[in-house]
Amino acid sequence: MNKTRVRFAPSPTGQLHVGNARTALFNWLFARRQGGMFVLRIEDTDLERSEPRFEHTLLEDLRWLGLDWDEGPDVGGPFGPYRQSERKDLYAQFAAQLIERKQAYYCFCSPEQLEAERHEALKAGRQPRYSGRCRELPPPESARRVAAGEPAAIRLKIAEGEFGWNDLVHGPTSFSSEVMGDPILVRSDGHPAYNYAVVIDDHLMEITHVIRGDDHISNTPRQLALYQVFGWQPPQFAHLSTILGPDRTRLSKRHGATSLQNFRELGILPEALENYLALLGWSPADGKTEILSREKLIAQFSLDHIIKSPAVFDSEKLNWLNRHYLKECPPRLLAESSVNFFVKAGYMAEPVSEEVLQWLGRVLEAVLKNVDHLDQLPSATQLIFEYDAQAALTKEDTRHVAEDAGARAVLAAFIPKVLAAGELTYERFREITKAVQKETGKKGKDLFHPVRVALTGAVSGLELEKLIPILEEGAKLALPRPVKSCAQRLREFAAAAKL
Repeated sequence: MNKTRVRFAPSPTGQLHVGNARTALFNWLFARRQGGMFVLRIEDTDLERSEPRFEHTLLEDLRWLGLDWDEGPDVGGPFGPYRQSERKDLYAQFAAQLIERKQAYYCFCSPEQLEAERHEALKAGRQPRYSGRCRELPPPESARRVAAGEPAAIRLKIAEGEFGWNDLVHGPTSFSSEVMGDPILVRSDGHPAYNYAVVIDDHLMEITHVIRGDDHISNTPRQLALYQVFGWQPPQFAHLSTILGPDRTRLSKRHGATSLQNFRELGILPEALENYLALLGWSPADGKTEILSREKLIAQFSLDHIIKSPAVFDSEKLNWLNRHYLKECPPRLLAESSVNFFVKAGYMAEPVSEEVLQWLGRVLEAVLKNVDHLDQLPSATQLIFEYDAQAALTKEDTRHVAEDAGARAVLAAFIPKVLAAGELTYERFREITKAVQKETGKKGKDLFHPVRVALTGAVSGLELEKLIPILEEGAKLALPRPVKSCAQRLREFAAAAKL
């Protein structure tokens, strides 16, 4: 076991939460930094809540984030199977060994008896723990009752003393056996308990480092007890801090987006989310660099720089990082990543042609400074895809253009010149506006404001230098909702305003 081996072992019971995604990322970075192996194991023993669709989505989300695994349920490996539901025979074999060696025993206590014990302990102000009622039952009697079909769980006989380890994040940590009780290894329905299955799996898969959330700290002594009775060398443990919301309570749905699916639907780039998650509870060597490529993350990642205190999820910082990666993304690739948002808005239909993708790339370059994530793009580009001259004449902020005599004079001079010009270029637009300025004496806002409203139906938006070629090129494309050219827009506005 010289080579570093880590694992990410999620349960397929729902969407992949950012806390679990960060755990996966830290394990992956550690494995890649150490030149080791990253193992994906599916812990699906909760049959009531585990579903294949959640496993499928989980794998899809991890791949979207850019993580790959050296062993797992879909790629195989020397220590499979990699789903716990397919390893029940292994768990049964090891449990039988412990029973035979009298290091574990059958427990016949009913749920009602256990709940009564728990209630009494709480009432007396004690930490609830199993009383050990079945611990000293003679093995022949237990075997007879099991053979007769009486439901029985299997419990580990916890040795008295301390169970401690040197946590790679929290330092020396220990628990007394007095607060633990004898944990269940196998439930009465035959399914393994988490703390039992995870030890069997980690040992057989030769895991060297267990990097997981600090909600597992209290599980660690129970797992160490198992390593002890089996005589196995335990892995090294590193427990990551909790992720909190802005109100410093545990991050949950009430704080907004919390799953990878949520962030994908928002249009957060995977590079931005990966960079941000890496900074939640870890810092680079210089303690201040915030924009880190994957290559830099791998080169710098170290468990020594994991922070003990809880990390606070800051959506604004994630948006800031996303804006950076949006600007860095090649326009053609960004267009590909954005298509589904435009399809959902009804502006495009798949398959999208190469010509449309190239044009969309230019559209996105023009509006990127106004968006935090991709789902805002349809709104940011609405005036390109939608134009309603009649609405412009009734909206509170634009109707004055048709009512103001000076604005009407500008448009009465401007529109016929554009219609006569045919396809409009920005250079031709400048020539026309100069001519209109001479004719009307209007300049600055008095000249360009009416023109903008007539072209876009809005008082603000893209610079006309960028907008005009986008409209002219877009009008030539086959789109579900055709883009109207400058001439078409002005013709409709003139008719509606009776110019």
